[in-house]
Amino acid sequence: MALQLFKIQAIEVASPVTSVTFSNIPQGYTDLILEINSRMSNASVLGYNTIRFNADSGNNYTWTYLDANIGGGPFSSSSSAYSSIFINTPAATASANTFGNAGIYIPNYTGSNYKSASIDGTSENFAAQAFVTIVGGLWKNTAAITSITINDAINSASILSNSTFTLYGVL
Repeated sequence: MALQLFKIQAIEVASPVTSVTFSNIPQGYTDLILEINSRMSNASVLGYNTIRFNADSGNNYTWTYLDANIGGGPFSSSSSAYSSIFINTPAATASANTFGNAGIYIPNYTGSNYKSASIDGTSENFAAQAFVTIVGGLWKNTAAITSITINDAINSASILSNSTFTLYGVL
């Protein structure tokens, strides 16, 4: 059987916003894919796209994070009780007009088990740094995913204009 992707919704940020939400996600697909192209407003090289399911901001997320900073070395971290899953994205002091890219795969989003997510992303800062990040995340909840919210719960930064978010259903 061939893999088929169906665009559920695309959101392009016209002016800075604090969050982007996909709500009323159809339940007829097997998996979800979320593609992110974004930049944040915080005064740093890096910001974060934090991801929450069904508006759950409790410490119900587990993640393991591996970052390869070309120009700065590797970094890894993990948490067994956090309020979101996150991925690096360029912020205000990174290369002008540079947006980070991330792909998030969420298998079996309607199933009755905890929900996993695998994330890979890249961010660039001038020609001196490139961040390649892989995150394995788990939402410790058995409810079907009906909404996904992306914001910066770590720095309370805004998502900048021209950032795009596209959600696909997989059959």
